[in-house]
Amino acid sequence: MLNLTTTVEIEIPFHDVDAMEVAWHGHYLKYFELARCALLRKFNYDYPQMQASGYLWPIVECHLRYVRPAIYGQTIRVQASLLEYENRLKIGYEIRDAINNQRLTKGYTIMVAVHAATRTLQLTSPTIVTNNLEQVCAY
Repeated sequence: MLNLTTTVEIEIPFHDVDAMEVAWHGHYLKYFELARCALLRKFNYDYPQMQASGYLWPIVECHLRYVRPAIYGQTIRVQASLLEYENRLKIGYEIRDAINNQRLTKGYTIMVAVHAATRTLQLTSPTIVTNNLEQVCAY
C-alpha cells in the first residue's frame, strides 16, 4: 500500500480574506495547490517534470467540504496525500489549524494524464509516474 503524504504551513494573508477577515472560499484551492506541488516534488514529478515527460495533467474534478473558516493571520497546515495513481492522480487534502489541530477543510482533486502532442486522454498513468513512485517508496 502506497502511503505518500506531505504537509505545508501557510499563514492566511490579508489579501485572501473578506471584510469579515475570513479566507474567501476560492482560496482553499490555492492552498490545496501549494500542498499538491510539495507532494509531487516528493516523487520528482512536479509541473516541470510533467511537462518534460510529454504529459499534461489537468484537474478534472475537485471537491471541498468546509468545516470551519480560516481567518486572517491564522497559520494552517495543509496535508496532501496521494490516494490513487494507477489510472489518475487522486490527491486528498486536509486543512487544520496549526496550533489547536482543529480541522477546517477537507477535500480531494483528480488529475488525468493527457498526451501533450496529441491531446489524447491516457487511460492509465504514464510509466514515469509508476517508476518515480517505486523509487521513492522503495526506501
